[in-house]
Amino acid sequence: MADSDSQGPKPDAVHKFVPERLGATELWKEAPIFMGTTKFDPLPDVGTIMITGGAGFMYDLHSSTLIEAAKIDELEYRIVCFDKLDYCATLNNHRILDAYANFSFFQGDIASPADVTECLEKYQIDTIFHFAAQSHVDLSFGNSYSFTATNVYGTHVMLECAKAAAIRRFVHISTDEVYGEVDEASEDLMESSILAPTNPYAASKAAAEMLVNAYWKSFKLPVMIARSNNVYGPHQYPEKVIPKFTCLLERGQKVVLHGDGKHTRRYLYAGDSVDAFDTILHRGSIGQIYNIGSADEISNLTLCSKLLKEFGLLETDNWISHSQDRPFNDRRYAVNGQKLCDLGWQQKTPFDKGLKITVDWYRNYGERWWGNIDHILGTFPVVKPPPLVLEHKLPAGLDSHLDSMLNDERRAMQAPRPTSANGVHKATNDKHAALRVNDETLSRPTVDGH
Repeated sequence: MADSDSQGPKPDAVHKFVPERLGATELWKEAPIFMGTTKFDPLPDVGTIMITGGAGFMYDLHSSTLIEAAKIDELEYRIVCFDKLDYCATLNNHRILDAYANFSFFQGDIASPADVTECLEKYQIDTIFHFAAQSHVDLSFGNSYSFTATNVYGTHVMLECAKAAAIRRFVHISTDEVYGEVDEASEDLMESSILAPTNPYAASKAAAEMLVNAYWKSFKLPVMIARSNNVYGPHQYPEKVIPKFTCLLERGQKVVLHGDGKHTRRYLYAGDSVDAFDTILHRGSIGQIYNIGSADEISNLTLCSKLLKEFGLLETDNWISHSQDRPFNDRRYAVNGQKLCDLGWQQKTPFDKGLKITVDWYRNYGERWWGNIDHILGTFPVVKPPPLVLEHKLPAGLDSHLDSMLNDERRAMQAPRPTSANGVHKATNDKHAALRVNDETLSRPTVDGH
């Protein structure tokens, strides 16, 4: 954190460990402040809100919006940012909030019942926004265990601790990817649609939702779930496509698209997303799910063209190259957000406007904000995972077996992936066996002797 001056951390801020890359900097004082626009009457049963993953992208905007509302409208909300300061977090994202009396920071891990319980008790939390998650799809193909550990087990810890603390509202942040791929001819998916995730990240978020729903059904834990389209904006860690490509172009380097680049995503500016979360908190109903949908569906090729235009680069062929695709890459997602719109939310920021704000921010602050980002600008970045900590000792030999499987997973991600004539990827090592289902060849991992 910054030095303990008038705008530094308060004495009750809890920091167990601050990596060198998150050391003191005054950069945040130069950067513009971003917030949402919603304003609601206070909820009488909401006092202190815990925001998990609060040192990451977008969540600081949500904190700022709630705090500013408390300041202007004399609400009683207090905000506690709970974050373990993983690789994609930075204290720069919420330094501006340290001067507010109703803001506190607690360094903790959602996978640690002790950390979560300590925070809940210390600040007498009554409301939780559960944002914290491993969320980069590319990494989930080569480091899937950490996604299960954080997104599934971590959510389970949060739910169990919330139940014990008699939390009044638990808002779980999910993703549109839990629905899986949506054909172009299909209608936008409603909240009641079947979940059919296709990658390890999406599967872990769908599994987390099953736990959230179970705690609502079994224990009447007052939960709500939000499933959002792709959110973009300032402060996002540059492993995601818009900030990553912006940083590459700022360096004068080409951008690399997975596959043919025709995959589409619906993009939602962070400020509009924050308004959606605020609307769900103040007007949503317990036990309900809300899609947060955008009208801006953009292909990766079109996105690159728009980014190049922001840089004044018109010869696209000189700046765009293609690589092999992900093991599986959904062509598109499409959700129907009318249920949330019925509560009064609306998308306000056109994509071109939001993109310009975002590109300008990254060109001015991006690499200084995050420090050295060389290791994440490759086509398929790899972040070394922390050791998986289990409460119970594994059977003899199983820990080394899991390590071996993880290493195999990493090697498979880095190896060339030949395709057959019909475009189906062939298995590239003898640990994959073919499974015939409805005349379509899939591949599944097998473990010798198990």
